Amino acid sequence: MLLKPVAMHIPDGFLSVPVAIFLWVVSIIFIAIALRRVNQTLGERQVPLMGVLAACIFAGQMLNFAVAGGTSGHLLGAALAVILLGPWASILVMTCVVGVQALLFQDGGLLALGGNIFNMAIVGTFVAYATYSLINKMAGGKKWGVFAGGAAAAWLSIFLTALAAAIELAASGTSPANVGVPAMGAVHALIGIGEALITVGALSVIYAARRDLLAPGESSSTTSSRTVLVGGLLMALALAVASPLASANPDGLEWVAEQQGFLDKAQPAPFQVISGYNFPGVGNVEVSTILAGIVGVLVVLFLVMAIAYSRRRKITNYELRITDKEATTRNS
Repeated sequence: MLLKPVAMHIPDGFLSVPVAIFLWVVSIIFIAIALRRVNQTLGERQVPLMGVLAACIFAGQMLNFAVAGGTSGHLLGAALAVILLGPWASILVMTCVVGVQALLFQDGGLLALGGNIFNMAIVGTFVAYATYSLINKMAGGKKWGVFAGGAAAAWLSIFLTALAAAIELAASGTSPANVGVPAMGAVHALIGIGEALITVGALSVIYAARRDLLAPGESSSTTSSRTVLVGGLLMALALAVASPLASANPDGLEWVAEQQGFLDKAQPAPFQVISGYNFPGVGNVEVSTILAGIVGVLVVLFLVMAIAYSRRRKITNYELRITDKEATTRNS
C-alpha cells in the first residue's frame, strides 16, 4: 500500500514565544556567520554539490522509515552535508531545506522555524562536524575513519538534536524535562541507527564512485561538476518519486507528543501552499505526493544554488580586486 509522508518538525504551539524568539535570534546569528564564512571557503566544485545535496536531503527527509514501537524516523542529513561541504555550507543547506519545508509545505511552524533551524541546521551540523573530525583524526586518514566517523556523526547528530528539542519543550512548559528528555532520547536513539545506516550507505557509494567529493575545498573540472549536478538531481527526483512509500507511522516527536498528551497544543499554519506534501488540485494521493516532492526538490535546488553562486561571485570579485591591486603595486 502506498502512503504519504507525515509532518516531521516542531509545529507552532509547542514552543513558548520567548523560547521561539530566542532560538530565532541565535539561528539568525549563525546563518549570518555561515554566509560570511562560506564567502571565504566555498570552492567552485561545491556550488552544484551544495544544490544537489540539499535537494537529496529534502527528498530523503520525505521517506520516513518505520522503527520499533509504532513510530518512524527520517533522514536528518546534517552528517552528510558536513562531510561533503564542511560545517558552514552545511548550515546554509540545512537552513534552506528546513525553511522550504515550513514555508512551502507547512511542515513545522513559522514561529517555531527558528527552533527547527537551530536544532537541525546548527546543533545537527556542529555535533556531526565535531564527531566526524575527532574520529577521522583518530583514524589518521585511514578508510575506516570515513565510515566510522560518518556513522557516529549521523547517530549522535540525531540523538543530540532530539535532546535539544526536548530541552526547548521543557523550557517552554510543554513537557517536563524529566519526562520529555528520556522519551525523546529513547525514540531517537533508535532513529539514529537508521540515520547511521543511510549515511554509511551513501558514503560507500560516494567513496567508490567519487572519492574526491570527500575532500571539501578541492577543485574539480567543469565536466565533473556537471556530472555531480545531473547525477545528484536524478537521484533526488528518484527519491521524490519513491516518497509515497514512506511510513505513515508518527515520527519521533509526534509520537512523544501523543504519548505525553501535548499533541493538541500544535497550531495549524496560518496559510497553505502545498500543505502536508499534498499537491493542490490532484485527487490521487500518490501522484499528489510525488508532484509535491518534485516541486520541493527543484525549489530547494535552485534556492541553494542561487545562494551558492552569489557567494562564489563575491569571492571571485574579491580575488580580482586583490589581483588588480597586486598588479598595480608591482607596476609602480
